[in-house]
Amino acid sequence: MNYPVMFTTPGMPGFASAVDDERQRQLEKFGDQHHPDGTGLPVCEHAARRYRDHADRAAASGHLAWRDVLLEEVYEALAESAPARLRAELVQVAAVCAAWVADIDSRGAQR
Repeated sequence: MNYPVMFTTPGMPGFASAVDDERQRQLEKFGDQHHPDGTGLPVCEHAARRYRDHADRAAASGHLAWRDVLLEEVYEALAESAPARLRAELVQVAAVCAAWVADIDSRGAQR
């Protein structure tokens, strides 16, 4: 079902369009995929703590980079096993990606 979507965050229409284009390429190449989540492993919980601590230290020292923010969110998602919390974390990952892309676009970088 196609319907118009109104985004209020600057940069979101272009980001959402690029993500939709990529999803269409994925669907064309692989079809509709279904896999187990594979999350909630102790090693992922450890990595989530490690990346959270690293991001906190980087922020405190004034050296926080997008890499740090994204990795913290990715590992927090990988540490989750409950579907609702995993979904919420993945939305946070997508939001960080949107913010990073908006930052790149604001610098006038080529897409």
